[in-house]
Amino acid sequence: MISLLLDKSEKTTLTTISMKVSLADLHAQYLAIKPEVDAAIHQVIESSQFILGKAVSDFEQAFAKAHQTKHCIAAGSGTDALHAALWALGVGKGDAVITTPFTFIATVEAISLTGATPVFVDIDPETYTIDPEKLEECLRSKRGNAKAIIPIHLYGQPAAMDSICEIAKKYKLSVIEDACQSHLAQYDGIFVGNFGVAGCFSFYPSKNLGAYGEGGAVTTNDDALAKRIRLLRDHGQVEKYKHEFEGHNYRMDNIQGAVLGVKLKYLHKWTERRRQIAAEYKKHLAGIGNLVMPYELSEARHVFHLFVVRTKSRNALQKFLTENGIATTIAYPIPLHLQKAYRHLGYSKGDFPESETAAQECLALPIYAEMTDEQVEYVIEKVKVFFRD
Repeated sequence: MISLLLDKSEKTTLTTISMKVSLADLHAQYLAIKPEVDAAIHQVIESSQFILGKAVSDFEQAFAKAHQTKHCIAAGSGTDALHAALWALGVGKGDAVITTPFTFIATVEAISLTGATPVFVDIDPETYTIDPEKLEECLRSKRGNAKAIIPIHLYGQPAAMDSICEIAKKYKLSVIEDACQSHLAQYDGIFVGNFGVAGCFSFYPSKNLGAYGEGGAVTTNDDALAKRIRLLRDHGQVEKYKHEFEGHNYRMDNIQGAVLGVKLKYLHKWTERRRQIAAEYKKHLAGIGNLVMPYELSEARHVFHLFVVRTKSRNALQKFLTENGIATTIAYPIPLHLQKAYRHLGYSKGDFPESETAAQECLALPIYAEMTDEQVEYVIEKVKVFFRD
């Protein structure tokens, strides 16, 4: 366990120490598992099977088991996973897909790529996930052409899936979970990726489970959907040069499957360390200045891909931490409805006030399994110094 039981003199000394704290330390993670990773990569190279292959299929089985789903279909990226899931469900031109504007653009790009129209609903200001009341209000008012909902389990916090699924059932909509930041997160004791017809994950290197390049996956308990996505990711091939329908190249590299297979074995341990660091941040930073801690739903198990605080002094705090060697990030500084790329949707400033406010106030502090206790203490102390001064 982290111990912050430093006496007063020790804490005074700590504030004078200059330390570098990155947002993530992928090299430190690699060194901790280097022999296994190197061996797994070497095995793929020796086999000379570089696209899909045994390492990918082994990982698919292990990831499905870890999330207690029937199927996992590996893909080239989280964006690929989202697009493939929508495409396989028949979402297309004339359809609307509902999500929030407070997310990375990939969620909405996947909708646009099908030819469907993205429709935004504002977030709950505590969880940063889609607000179920606003979701139903949107559907009740004007969205008869809605075909699907993409709730985003943002920063590692599961969305309110009981309410969302109830609304989806009422309006006969498919639910596709964007779990790209939420590996092993749970809601009501159930792993994300089990609530909707499909769950989509990203294995971008900095994610809680990251590849050594791009990677993604779709989980599902629907046999027919799993079969269709497997065909879609490989040009619609039922066997080599026999194509049942037009698909795409959404295949995962076998080396990525090998790396992910090794790293998956450590994911539970790494997740617990993230939760431990988050608990220390909350314990020592709650009530400091106007800083707002991340909220964790009572039904949820947050996996803290990012530890996001809120403050009206966000820019000044970020500048101060940067000057003291502490890396931070803003996820996300401009909501998608205000981005030039989505100007054609016709939204305006003020349409989604909670998303807009969060974009102005949110700041992610460093959190990763390889952080040392000293680094955690240093971040806490510097945040306290900022608000004390």
